[in-house]
Amino acid sequence: MTVPLPTRTQVRDALPPGCRRPRTLRSLGSLAFSLAATAFPVVLAARFLPLTWVWAPVWVLYAVVCGTAATGLWVLAHECGHGAFSRSRALRDTVGFVLHSALLVPYYSWQRSHAVHHAFTNHLDDGETHVPGRSGDDTGAPRGRVATALVIARSLLLGWPAYLLAGATGGPSRGRTNHFWPLAPFESDLFPPRWHVRVWGSAAGVVAVLGALVAWGVAAGSVVPVLALYVGPYLVVNAWLVTYTWLQHTDTDVPHLADPEWDWVLGAFQTVDRPYPWPVDVLHHHIGTTHVAHHLDPRIPHYRAREATDAIAAAFPQLYRFDPTPVAAALWRVAGRCRTVDRHGDAWWFVPPAATAGDDPGDRDDDREVRGSGSGDVEGLAA
Repeated sequence: MTVPLPTRTQVRDALPPGCRRPRTLRSLGSLAFSLAATAFPVVLAARFLPLTWVWAPVWVLYAVVCGTAATGLWVLAHECGHGAFSRSRALRDTVGFVLHSALLVPYYSWQRSHAVHHAFTNHLDDGETHVPGRSGDDTGAPRGRVATALVIARSLLLGWPAYLLAGATGGPSRGRTNHFWPLAPFESDLFPPRWHVRVWGSAAGVVAVLGALVAWGVAAGSVVPVLALYVGPYLVVNAWLVTYTWLQHTDTDVPHLADPEWDWVLGAFQTVDRPYPWPVDVLHHHIGTTHVAHHLDPRIPHYRAREATDAIAAAFPQLYRFDPTPVAAALWRVAGRCRTVDRHGDAWWFVPPAATAGDDPGDRDDDREVRGSGSGDVEGLAA
């Protein structure tokens, strides 16, 4: 049975009143929380952890703890880019620019590419980030354990810089792109000429932070403190980011669509909420457990997202996606089973709908129908 697809207006009407209005003081409180959570392990490590190989396991633990906390800062900067941090553009752009630059993210460039991602969620040609290849011989064929582990390691370690520098996993309609250099050989409509000044400004922010890191290493007389205190947590932040974006839009039962079947509302409803552990969910401002609501309306601030998610699940129970699979198991399944897509019916799938549930630990007994039909409007991209 095909589920009627609501319009964008109907989705917004189902949201709690006022949930799109950011409260600056509350957002600043979340910022203070994330800054304190990040600074605490940094201060402890700088004061008490010796920079010796004997203490390497403790430094790894520090990187995980600090990087996990710092991901909350990443999430708040992302919220600034959507306009959900404050009604003041000057404030949200200042906070977002500083936070993202500190994490080597080009703020305005990513604001633009991320707006494209929201405008074409799960579009097989015009989508942005984690867009799969199509009609490959490996559609539905699981990877072996070693290959799956290598895919996860490569994606979590290199996936984010590969996307920023070369447009890896971006939509095929744009070719190779670069978030720091919008001209040839990376010229594309992802960064039209009116965005070039902001791209250069974003690159300048990242270069300034890189310069500060080099100066820190020179002043310390060694690169080791920089690697231990900054680079380790930085890699963990990147790993969290890739994990979130990968699992939010990819799974064996999540379709991708192309024109003319693709629709904005239908694409947004292919987003998946997942059960991240409570401490992580709090530190990351619920970015993984309320992402469906975020795609249906990215101006919802994080402190209203749980309320909005509950309303969406109640109003559209046959469209809302929540997968209770533990995150680590879901990541293994996605890395092992989601390779290329092939067309079946009106959508493209990683695993053919006719595949027998239970033939592999990664299979689930789901109905594989694309839920919904109709049309919706595309949200305007970042101005």
